Amino acid sequence: MKVNPRDIVKRPVVTEKSMSLLEENKYTFIVDLKSNKIEIRKAVEELFNVKVEKVRTMRVKGKYKRVRTRWGKTPEVKKAIVTLKAGNKIQLFEGM
Repeated sequence: MKVNPRDIVKRPVVTEKSMSLLEENKYTFIVDLKSNKIEIRKAVEELFNVKVEKVRTMRVKGKYKRVRTRWGKTPEVKKAIVTLKAGNKIQLFEGM
């Protein structure tokens, strides 16, 4: 495992779909490309003091985009959907 859990879990994903998953006690994070499910589980448990039930990961490939006459590529990211055990909760925002 990497030294700092913040190197693994970079930021939460705030989209309409990920917010609807909060009702099912599932949280979505952008994680390091080289991390595996075990490292993600340990990092989330250490950062937020919760118990993780399941971790699902996916890699989102970068897309080619054009800005005026130049072509570029968006970065490739890895997402993790973390399911917490019953009774655990992560406070992502102040109002939640």
